[in-house]
Amino acid sequence: MQELSFRTLLYRYFFFGWLFRDVSRGNLLERAAAWRHNQSQAHWLLTYMRRWLWCGVLLYGLGGLVELLIGAPALSALFYVPSALSVPVNAVIGAVWLGLKALPGPF
Repeated sequence: MQELSFRTLLYRYFFFGWLFRDVSRGNLLERAAAWRHNQSQAHWLLTYMRRWLWCGVLLYGLGGLVELLIGAPALSALFYVPSALSVPVNAVIGAVWLGLKALPGPF
């Protein structure tokens, strides 16, 4: 088995696109199989939501700590901005999870 580089592992830890198949390619049977595969992989999205949530909370706490202890609001922005970006990422992951769980297949 081939070992993955650290960059690839880090990417896969935070982004879930590699888990899913493209439903817009192939004939009808291949697209239906890709849809079923994506539905079966949807349970991993909750794990990604937790990862982004905890990273956002941690970065927000670090930003507050830097702002209080060092008194450098510009430096704390380096932590606040990624923390704020975790909110829309979680919204997208939640929408994808709901779509895969609740919506019927397109076929």
